Amino acid sequence: MSASPAASLTEQLATLIEQKPISENDLRHAAFFVLDAVANAVAGQNSPAGKILRSWWHENQSGNTLVADVGTQAFLMGALTHILETDDLHRASVVHPGCVVVPAAWALARHKGTDGRAFLISVLKGFEATTRVGMAVGPAHYRIWHNTATCGGFGSAMAACELLGLSHAQTIDALGNAGSQAAGVWQFLETGAMTKHMHAGRAAEAGVRAAELAAVGFTGAPHILEGEKGFFKAACPDAQPELVVADPDQPWQLVQTSIKPWPSCRHTHPSIDAAGEIRAQLLAEGINPAEQIASVSLGTYQAALDVCTRPDPQTDYEAKFSLHHTAAAALLSDNVDFNAFGPQARANFNALRSNVSVALQEPYASAYPKSWGGSVSVTLKEGRTLTTTRTHAKGDPEAALSEEDLIEKAEMLFAHAAQDTSLSLPTGLTQEIISLVTSGKPLPDLKLGS
Repeated sequence: MSASPAASLTEQLATLIEQKPISENDLRHAAFFVLDAVANAVAGQNSPAGKILRSWWHENQSGNTLVADVGTQAFLMGALTHILETDDLHRASVVHPGCVVVPAAWALARHKGTDGRAFLISVLKGFEATTRVGMAVGPAHYRIWHNTATCGGFGSAMAACELLGLSHAQTIDALGNAGSQAAGVWQFLETGAMTKHMHAGRAAEAGVRAAELAAVGFTGAPHILEGEKGFFKAACPDAQPELVVADPDQPWQLVQTSIKPWPSCRHTHPSIDAAGEIRAQLLAEGINPAEQIASVSLGTYQAALDVCTRPDPQTDYEAKFSLHHTAAAALLSDNVDFNAFGPQARANFNALRSNVSVALQEPYASAYPKSWGGSVSVTLKEGRTLTTTRTHAKGDPEAALSEEDLIEKAEMLFAHAAQDTSLSLPTGLTQEIISLVTSGKPLPDLKLGS
């Protein structure tokens, strides 16, 4: 099927996705992205925000009404997936697709008893929709709006449409109504509020609702993106609408998505990666970084400065959004893990953190968002300066984690969840999810909220 020249952007997007060929390798990639999202959701339960969500879930299950509600299950899983700041990130769209698309598809596939292969196809298509819309919103949108929240509903709706077997026309209705629910601003960063997790959950739920309603004839605006009173006009002053359907023969956007190795904002990862290399070099020379580093300078792009300029973070969450803290952590510790952001770690890294400066720098400023790079320059007390740069950070497709790395990360997240002995955790999830490519079985029960 080919879209007509006068077709709306959502119709053109649906057509592109419906016609795009899928390989076995694409499905295997999808399985590992699902593993990453599921591990994040399970581990997210062992967190302050996760415990609140679990309490809310229990308190509102009167008569098991929430258990039977696919949209609310998607909300819970989406919110949990985005808590620990270790979920995936698509650079060109600045969207975290896994925390929105996978929960919506998982909840609906579980409800319908869909097999693993069909589920993975829906995930591929959902990633494509949310990231393609995200690539078109323009950089000004991200300064106020959280792209995962505003663009996520398009992806969750597309995945749900695939699982529900909706027609082309119904899919356009669903995308229209998903877009009309687009919301989510960055104000929560001022206080480190838990709103960001709700953004992911709400975007997952919105797409499910839109698809469910489209299935029974509920219409949506076909020109929701480019219309005179549509999404781009309302919230995207420098939108690039043509990017929604540009380069249709590219690989699936899922395989161009990054997976995080460290539990902090992705904008901090180029400097973590580069700082870790400098630490290793200093240790190899017999130099103690804590004793001999005089100052640290970071070069980065504007979005990283906008979101992660926090010289003196007061909470774990603020530390995860601090270029200053994460660089200090990478220079002073062997592993930037969950322990690198707590009160003791913030105290331990304070002396060096106070000597970290950040600045806009080329070529990173112009290369963003296609490339998320940065530089780290460390000046030693002896006067020598060491500089390391990154065009791409570890976990980007150009510096991809191996399948073994991805399994190790998932097991680390499951182990984090297991520290909370009150949780009821499934077993054997890693291999079960990887085998979804060839599985004819329905998806396992994650026991979220239990």
